[in-house]
Amino acid sequence: MSLSHRERVIKALSHQEPDRIPLDLGSTICSSVHITEYQKLKAHFGIEAEDTIINMMMQTAAVHEPILQALDIDLRLVLPGAPDSRPIVPVGEDGYQDEYGVVRRKPPRSLYYDLVKCPLAGPISIQDIVNFPWPDPSDPGYTRGLREQALYYREKTDYATVLRLPVPFVHTTQFLRGFEDWFTDLAVDRKLAAALFDAAVEHNSALAEEILKAAGDLVDVVAFSDDLGFQNGPIVSPELYRELFKPRHQKYFDTVKKHTSAFIHFHCCGSIYKLLDDLIELGVDALNPVQVAARDMDSRVLGAEFGRRLSFWGAIDSQFVLPKGTTEDVEAEVRRRIRDLAPGGGYILAAVHNIQPGVPVENIIAMYQAGKEYGRYPIAPE
Repeated sequence: MSLSHRERVIKALSHQEPDRIPLDLGSTICSSVHITEYQKLKAHFGIEAEDTIINMMMQTAAVHEPILQALDIDLRLVLPGAPDSRPIVPVGEDGYQDEYGVVRRKPPRSLYYDLVKCPLAGPISIQDIVNFPWPDPSDPGYTRGLREQALYYREKTDYATVLRLPVPFVHTTQFLRGFEDWFTDLAVDRKLAAALFDAAVEHNSALAEEILKAAGDLVDVVAFSDDLGFQNGPIVSPELYRELFKPRHQKYFDTVKKHTSAFIHFHCCGSIYKLLDDLIELGVDALNPVQVAARDMDSRVLGAEFGRRLSFWGAIDSQFVLPKGTTEDVEAEVRRRIRDLAPGGGYILAAVHNIQPGVPVENIIAMYQAGKEYGRYPIAPE
C-alpha cells in the first residue's frame, strides 16, 4: 500500500519499513544544490523562476517546488529568518558581515564565501567573551512567518517537514574565534575554550527555544549541525570530546527535546565513527550526511553496528561517484547504500552534503530514479 510522504518518512525514522525509502533534496541547508549546479537542474526541468539562496556561505539554493514534485521528494524545509536588528551587511563588492560580526568574502571565480574576519580572533580574555554582543534570541525576525510555513505544509500538503535550528556551539565558536585560534585554545587554554563554548551554547539554546516555541509542535524533524570530523578521523580525540564537548551538546539537545517531539537530524561531516555511540546517547535520531568516502565510514559497517539505533540520511557519495561516475556508477552506488542502510527502515536517500558544481544533471536524475526503483520494500541485506 502506498503511503503519504509524511507517513513514509515517519515510518523510516521509526525504524519501520515503509513502502519505499524516502528521498530528500533541499529539506536542509546541507542536502540541497550549489547555486551554480542548480542552474543546470533548473534548465533541465524548464524552470525560469527567480533563485533563492538559503545559505549565503555555502551558496545553497532553495529547490523549486516543480522540481521537488518531479523527483517525488518526500520532505520540505521550514527555515527561520534573520534578526531584524542584525541584518546582513555588504562588505565591499564581494563580501558580507553576518549578525555575529563575522565577515566573509567570495574571491573571483570562487564557489563559496571564505572566512576573513573573526570578531574574537587573537589574544582575548574570558571578559572579552562575557562582553561579546550576541544577537537577541527573541528578535522577531527569526520567527516571523515561521508558524505559517509549518502550518501550510501540515494542513495543505502531505510532505514531512524539517525545521532548521541553529548549530549548538562548535561552528559558532570556530567562526567567532577563527580556526587557528580555536584549535590552539584546545591545546593551551581549555578554560578559555570552555568559556566560549558555554557562551555560545547558552545563546544558541535560547535561540532554538524561541524557534521551537513558534513551530516545534508542527514539524516532523528538527535539523542542526556541528561538524566533528576530518576526512581521516574526528577533529578531537573521543576523550576530549566527552570531556569538553559532549556536556555542552547535552545541554543543547535537552533544550530541543524539551520543546519538541520531532525526530532529531544531526548534520556532522567527516570520519565520526568513533563518536557515534556518544551521538546516539545524546539523542540523535538521524545522522547526516554519512560521508562514506571518509575513513571508518563504510556503510556496511555503519548499518550493521548502528542501524537499529540510528537512522542514516544521505550516503550517496558526492566526492567521487556523483561528479565523476557514469549513470551506471550512480545506480550501483544507490543500490549499495540501500542494501547496507535501508533493511528494516532507518534510511533516507540524499547526496553526501550539497550537490556541487560539476555533477552531471543526468547523475542527479539517476540517483533519484534508482532510489525509487531499488528502494521499495521489502529490502534484504546482501
